[in-house]
Amino acid sequence: MNIGIIGSGPVGQTLGMGFVNQGHNVMIGTRDPAKLSDWLSRAGTNGGIGSFSEAAAFGNVIVVATAWSGTENAITLAHKDNFKNKVVVDVTNPLDFSQGTPRLATTYPTSACALIQTWLPVSKVVKAFNTVPAPIMVNPKQLGDATLFIAGHHDGKAFVRSIAEKWGWSDIIDMGDINAAYWVEMLAMFVIQYGFKSNNWTFALKFLRK
Repeated sequence: MNIGIIGSGPVGQTLGMGFVNQGHNVMIGTRDPAKLSDWLSRAGTNGGIGSFSEAAAFGNVIVVATAWSGTENAITLAHKDNFKNKVVVDVTNPLDFSQGTPRLATTYPTSACALIQTWLPVSKVVKAFNTVPAPIMVNPKQLGDATLFIAGHHDGKAFVRSIAEKWGWSDIIDMGDINAAYWVEMLAMFVIQYGFKSNNWTFALKFLRK
């Protein structure tokens, strides 16, 4: 499968390598190709870099892994036609850093995922992987049996589940449709606050139930 990734930070690079290690072809879209030289050397022949529009056109599935402040512009630069009828995995969190510490840039019931779905109305948008620090996303078993929370379009969730299980996620909780993505983003805020407070990003959530 061809995977297009919009965003070239640690999250985009981590997920990109996770897809490469599963044998998929990956193109990361970036404004700064130079910072991906190390990633490209590790990805080998299954990895590539390009513009946002090139990555979106390349992918059968598209991952949005941008900082929230640049997400709408990145999608515009990627050309919305390139997203039509595709699964779009939204890994963003709607963070506002204007006052130093991260705060929510959206208010209930609006989520980043719901906004992306309105920007891409014929895409299959699903929220996933945003509640776990990047180092854990493609290797959760390093911590044990962590829980992954997802929400959004039915077809998107089926794809995410299949990929996540191959990465080692065995406890995947489907929170519901696109409206439930707000609550998944609230869980991410807890994770982010703990990470900044403890200066520790090697952890994950575990949801215990009977």
